Amino acid sequence: MAKTLNTLLKQIAQLQKQADSLRSREKTEVVARIKEAIAHYGITTDELFGASPVKATRKRVVKAEGKARKPAAKKAGGVAKYTDGTGRTWSGVGKRPNWFKDALAAGKTAEDLLVSR
Repeated sequence: MAKTLNTLLKQIAQLQKQADSLRSREKTEVVARIKEAIAHYGITTDELFGASPVKATRKRVVKAEGKARKPAAKKAGGVAKYTDGTGRTWSGVGKRPNWFKDALAAGKTAEDLLVSR
């Protein structure tokens, strides 16, 4: 007797429902046994899961496709090219900082603000 695709798909759906139901029932039983063991032995969450969970940081090693990879290194800041003499610096890359624009508006030139080396 040849089975049609629809017949097989219906059987698969029925079996999946049965499997889901069985898994749910087993899960309930397993959770009950675990709770009983925790109560009997006085197990704490620290004993069960280790020390209190720490917030994830970007420094932790991330596993991708089964291989551990190191976190990306921080980009080095640019070398200061301009300074206002009070500790504020700018590398000359990106948007001009307000102190730099204010100094230019006050009559200074970019050459006046260069860091002496």
